[in-house]
Amino acid sequence: MSNEPDDKVGVELLSQLEGVEVLTYDPNEPLPVEHRGAEVLIPPYRSSHRPIPLLKQLPDLRMVQLLSAGADEWASDVPSYVTLSTARGAQAGPVSEWVLSAILCLYRQWPALVRFQQAGVWAHRRVSADTLAGSRVLIVGAGSIGMAVARRLPVFDAVPTLVASRAREGVHGPADIPRLLPDHDVVVITAPLTDDTRGLVDKTFLAAMPDGALLVNAGRGKIVDTEALVLELQAERLRAALDVVDPEPLPESHPLWACPGLIISPHMARTVPGTNALCYQVAVEQVRTFCTGGVPSNTVPA
Repeated sequence: MSNEPDDKVGVELLSQLEGVEVLTYDPNEPLPVEHRGAEVLIPPYRSSHRPIPLLKQLPDLRMVQLLSAGADEWASDVPSYVTLSTARGAQAGPVSEWVLSAILCLYRQWPALVRFQQAGVWAHRRVSADTLAGSRVLIVGAGSIGMAVARRLPVFDAVPTLVASRAREGVHGPADIPRLLPDHDVVVITAPLTDDTRGLVDKTFLAAMPDGALLVNAGRGKIVDTEALVLELQAERLRAALDVVDPEPLPESHPLWACPGLIISPHMARTVPGTNALCYQVAVEQVRTFCTGGVPSNTVPA
């Protein structure tokens, strides 16, 4: 059962699966009785928490297939006997582009240059830009997005270091983070929100980053302690680029808006033309594997 009746791409791709009947629904409307025998539920990407009440209306449900890379909004609500799978991998390209653009934006001082432009000021030599070449970038989260960022950085002569939930060849484990932080100019968060990553970037984590370092969060807002980050930004010791924040959406009066050395995008790093189709392509393969008796590669551990 697929969300959003007007989502033609998703319906077309799912309809190609042999033996699968595609039923569309509106997450804001009561579920029709004839739909309650559905075995697979695909929630909408936008406001994806809204259909959670539908879980109790689907007694035959066997799988929830998400269009997002993260599963934190669903993991605690999906019963253990129901397979929960994500669209991990679909958003690696757009999000990694956002990460690189955010780093370059702050390194080359585009916010200041745009302000001078708007004021009609020719700011030659009035802005101190920096170069990404030679910078060391610590990427916390070695999934598809983190790996995509790591692959792109050498083009700018920057050096990536990867950290994952478990150490492996070429990738550090969480225990190495404290000793790695002081030696890196940029820290990029691409990890999912879990019990282990919630609040990971706290006062101690931020204090270990060197003066002038840049924090880039493309993971989840709750991974970063907002109050601790605000203090570092207000002191102008660190800089930051955030696509996700805590709380979200950020209230108009929140002090984070006025912090120097900060750029914020409203949780839209993935939002480029064609991304929805990419998410559905991954979702279709996950559903295909499940319906043929296999274990989807993006299954979230119960």
